[in-house]
Amino acid sequence: MACVFAKKPVNINFINFLLHRPFYLLQTQCCNYSDNAKPADSESPLEVLKMKISKGELMNDEYQLKIAEQLQRVYQDVRGYEPEKEGFLAKWMGKSKKKKKSPKGLYLYGAVGGGKTMLMDLFYNCCQMQNKKRVHFHSFMLNVHSKIHEVKKTVVRDTTKLKPFDPIPPVAASITENTWLLCFDEFQVTDIADAMILKRLFTELFERGVVVVATSNRSPDDLYKNGLQRGNFLPFIQVLKDHCQISSLDSGIDYRAKSVSGSEKHYFIRGEEAEKGIEKIFKYLCSMENDVVRARTLNIKGRNVIFNKTCGQVMDSTFTELCDRPLGASDYIEICQAFHTVIIRDVPQLNLKLKSQARRFITLIDTLYDNKVRVVISASAPYKQLFVPEGEEEYTDEKRMLMDDLKISHGSEDHKSNIFTGEEEQFAFDRTVSRLAEMQTAAYWDQWEHHR
Repeated sequence: MACVFAKKPVNINFINFLLHRPFYLLQTQCCNYSDNAKPADSESPLEVLKMKISKGELMNDEYQLKIAEQLQRVYQDVRGYEPEKEGFLAKWMGKSKKKKKSPKGLYLYGAVGGGKTMLMDLFYNCCQMQNKKRVHFHSFMLNVHSKIHEVKKTVVRDTTKLKPFDPIPPVAASITENTWLLCFDEFQVTDIADAMILKRLFTELFERGVVVVATSNRSPDDLYKNGLQRGNFLPFIQVLKDHCQISSLDSGIDYRAKSVSGSEKHYFIRGEEAEKGIEKIFKYLCSMENDVVRARTLNIKGRNVIFNKTCGQVMDSTFTELCDRPLGASDYIEICQAFHTVIIRDVPQLNLKLKSQARRFITLIDTLYDNKVRVVISASAPYKQLFVPEGEEEYTDEKRMLMDDLKISHGSEDHKSNIFTGEEEQFAFDRTVSRLAEMQTAAYWDQWEHHR
């Protein structure tokens, strides 16, 4: 039995959370930089990059080398580092010892295809520790919201308290149980639900000693640009700058597009020849599977999602099936777990009239790319012309209803939010175009086996 002596009144919901997680009562060790940490791998990010350049695997890019030097600094700073772990007794009985600062991370932004993800993955693979996690930022936030929901289910409502229970501290505690090095790919903020909690969440994470390395297409000052209630989001930007070095990688070269050759074809312009080409690929892939062509049902968080044409780990689908239905990132992640190749037929030229479908298509391609799933596409336009910003009147019925629900009037600051203008979709689609280019290459298709 554990006894707890509180120096000051304790919130009943916090006690309830601790009772569900008893290890917080037992852990009192405090440490910072471990003297007996295992030595890191001799290969550092800068050394590995130079080796790949010397072998001809990568081009010699001075911009990438400069970023590698900054990643080298983070790599050296985290060697032997362990965050200070504050026990329950130390928290409530008071501490005179001041926490030491954790190593500063890196926030890397720049144009699409410049090598940001490649460099972050190189850094991540060089870091020889168990307490690390590499994740797409959108997937990370989905998991955060899921954790918030789970924590709230354990809350005992106390109507006598004026201040509501904050689920963020216990959520941050659960994230940092086994992870203190977080590597985020595609750090972007488009959802108001994410924007409103980021400052509180990352303040908690950084106070617990978390080190962040992130890639993004936007500079910190442009995150959630023109978003609803952006004023409430702005303090997070300073929190990010205080704990991460901000660096730009913009060599003016899109290596993904540059790597495309004419010998491989997995993107077709819709028509008779496209149908023949896709059928040929589908039949060949089916011949490698120990299954028959059939419909398949995936159970995703209690929902049955049916796909009409699959064979083993190959799915032959349509844009309507994947993007017209109300599917999201969690659904696309399940698809990545079930299939190694996804065929997407009949992708239309996207515009602001198809904003919801365009958002789903962007999320779909991001998720497939992040999980190295192979993709075959037939579309009505070349991938570089797949998204056109024109096509929406200033006021549609859908927009009017949304403005009424949010109590936003014409001419107000929120009226110009990106939720109405489609600016965020236009920006994000540049990344989609770049990734579609790389996903056509033989190198991308061949890496699936290694990824698995």
